[in-house]
Amino acid sequence: MKWLVLILSLLVTPAFAVQPDEVLNDPALEARARNLSEGLRCPVCRNESIDESNADISRDLRLLLRERLVAGDTDEEAVQYLVDRYGTYILLKPRVEGANLLLWIAAPLMLIIAGGVAFVSVRSRATAGGADPLSAEEQARIDEILQRDP
Repeated sequence: MKWLVLILSLLVTPAFAVQPDEVLNDPALEARARNLSEGLRCPVCRNESIDESNADISRDLRLLLRERLVAGDTDEEAVQYLVDRYGTYILLKPRVEGANLLLWIAAPLMLIIAGGVAFVSVRSRATAGGADPLSAEEQARIDEILQRDP
C-alpha cells in the first residue's frame, strides 16, 4: 500500500507545480495561461515546462505570464515578452527561423549525406575486384607451414 501511495504521489507531483495563489479568477485567462506555460521551458530545469516545474524562477515566470495576460496582451505578445527577456531558449519548441533554421535543416541533411557515403562505400566494395591470386612461391610457403606438425 505504501508503494502505491508513493508511486501515485510521484505521478501527481507535476500537477501541483502551479500554486493555488497563482491561479487567475477568470477561467478563460487561466486556461490561456496554462496552455502558454506548457510551451515555455524552465530556465533551471532541463526540458521541463514552467507549468510543471517547482523552481522559483518558474513560479516567477508563471506569475509574469499571468500579469501580461491580465494586462491585455495576446498570447503571442505575452510569449514574445518572455522571449525578449529570456531568449529563445525559453521556448520548448524553438521557432524555425534565423540561426535555428540551420539546426532544423542540419540533422536531415547530415542523415542524407551519411546515407550517400554509406551507399557509395558499399557499392564500391561490391564492385571491387578480389585479391590477387597467390604466386607459386607463396602457395608453396603456405603448404609448408600447414604441413608442419605443432
